[in-house]
Amino acid sequence: MKVPLLDLKAQFNTIRDEVNKKINEVLESQHFILGKEVQELEKKIADYVGTKYAIGVSSGTDALLIALMAIDLKPGDEVILPSYSFFATAGVVARMNAIPVFADINPYTFNINPLDIEKRITKKTRAIIPVHLYGQSCEMNEIINIAQKYKLKIIEDAAQAIGTQYKNGKKVGSIGDIGCFSFFPSKNLGCFGDGGIVTTNDNELGEKLRILRVHGSKPKYYHKIIGGNFRLDEIQAAVLNVKFPYLDKWSAKRRENADFYTNLFIQAGLSENAGRLVYDEKNLVLLPKPIYKGYKDSDDKEIINYHIYNQFVIRIQNRDALKKYLTDNGIGTEIYYPVPFHRQECFKYLNCDMNSFPISDDAALCSLALPIYPELSKEQMEYVVQKISDFYSVK
Repeated sequence: MKVPLLDLKAQFNTIRDEVNKKINEVLESQHFILGKEVQELEKKIADYVGTKYAIGVSSGTDALLIALMAIDLKPGDEVILPSYSFFATAGVVARMNAIPVFADINPYTFNINPLDIEKRITKKTRAIIPVHLYGQSCEMNEIINIAQKYKLKIIEDAAQAIGTQYKNGKKVGSIGDIGCFSFFPSKNLGCFGDGGIVTTNDNELGEKLRILRVHGSKPKYYHKIIGGNFRLDEIQAAVLNVKFPYLDKWSAKRRENADFYTNLFIQAGLSENAGRLVYDEKNLVLLPKPIYKGYKDSDDKEIINYHIYNQFVIRIQNRDALKKYLTDNGIGTEIYYPVPFHRQECFKYLNCDMNSFPISDDAALCSLALPIYPELSKEQMEYVVQKISDFYSVK
């Protein structure tokens, strides 16, 4: 049986006619830059996330970059971020000639550990970039308290987390000063190329982000500040407008698949439950901890703290051998991420203490992402777990 890590064709087959119709409308209009499709998407995302403003940009990476530009990050300023994330989180800080300062992560969620943030703050610190990795929220209350205490900006890297809801009922991207999202094709809401969006409730930042997106001009050809070409393509926005109504259904199916995986692993004797951190004979596979149930608001109503499972990441011993075994048996997997920032050659100049990030190091050595996309069948998931069981010779 073949089980790809992601099957975009399966999704496309369900919306093919809608997408083709919408793209043809753009082609007929011959309006390709910042047209009505971009405007429509911006309104949808602002309403969905719960912000005043959403500004479509050219990629998730550029969303982070333009956010740093909007807060006037200067050379030599410091930005605290997790050592374990996709490269763009740290790369954009370095591109601004600022200094990325790494913090270790929470072993349950892979998100930045708030306890490790405060100890790394100096007089040069300007901002914190919490990354809502794999589709679950960081502990934003603690991060906000730290930011307010030291007068720091918060830029949420929500590239993998559109629709993720924090335990206070707010969606990520509406909690900090600026939220940054990616529409890379593999995301829960993905376009047909690169695309992204930034969100904010701040009037001044909202206006500045729009100006920065078009080379810093307002009106056209008049520049008080220097920006860049960060515009979201009209065709990509059109694709996203077709996909948007399906987003919550697709994310719910990912959660359903995650629950199914969890039960399969438990039934196979590979894990006692989700959220364990220690390997033993009853926990050969450490499963992601579901954190999307059980919170209550002030009126005692349940708040669902959504995990949208952009990835379903397990931790295992003999990770590389298991990955090869699964590949040989037709199962796609991925390592997110094999080299933490503090061990990347390009950041050698930072002279990081290599012993300061033990959880990030462990995650890089032991984590493996399994297929989790909405169209995945139960038979495919059963096959994945059976092959992992075979690898560990669990009967």
